Amino acid sequence: MVRNDGRAPSDLRPVRISIDTYGYAEGSALIAMGNTCVLCTASVEEGVPQWLRGQQRGWVTAEYALLPRSTAQRTRRERSGLSGRTQEIQRLIGRALRAAVSLEALDGFTVTIDCDVLQADGGTRTASITGGYVALALAMHRLSAAGRLAANPLQHAVAAVSAGYVGGQALLDLDYSEDSVADIDCNLVLIDDGAIVEVQSTAEARAVSRAEFDALLDLATDGIHRLLAIQREALAPVVEALHGDRGNVAH
Repeated sequence: MVRNDGRAPSDLRPVRISIDTYGYAEGSALIAMGNTCVLCTASVEEGVPQWLRGQQRGWVTAEYALLPRSTAQRTRRERSGLSGRTQEIQRLIGRALRAAVSLEALDGFTVTIDCDVLQADGGTRTASITGGYVALALAMHRLSAAGRLAANPLQHAVAAVSAGYVGGQALLDLDYSEDSVADIDCNLVLIDDGAIVEVQSTAEARAVSRAEFDALLDLATDGIHRLLAIQREALAPVVEALHGDRGNVAH
């Protein structure tokens, strides 16, 4: 099956990650996956939420927003409160990125990852996780290199991708035209040792067999391995400059 953008079923959309796209944040990354584009920034603040005080742990959280013309028709700003979708997505991003760090090693600090969707064409939550990790990693490497932490809190890299069945064919990294007609769609989040952080999956048009679902997970896992390699390549110049041969780009 050749898709409407010419990709094979197992192809990712073209992926581009640019780092340090804005100067104030401790870490920032602009990720584009096809026509989906998300700006991810990591802000480090001293102190932790009230409910964490005295527990010798730091915190990583996330916020997510669609800019008004990131979509085909203008999306209203959420001025009177976050929609259920927005709350669910930013909680997912936060959970995924906390899987990358030791909160004990981050003791005394809160890191907020802001994911602002500049253009949406499917897969905004998975792009936010993949780009958000790069922003987080930049901030953690800089914080530890500056001696503000005894050890680098990073333990794993984390990335995410979508997959689904469209017209009976398993496809990787769905764009909006595919996601909107998928029989089943799935978002998979993995850390770099292959362990699963989260699976979100819904049968929209039909139930799928265990064999079909396993094939979908295998397809998404292969895509995530490729995304992890792209993350490492994006991070390499900064990590090497900060740590030299001691730097571990994945961690």
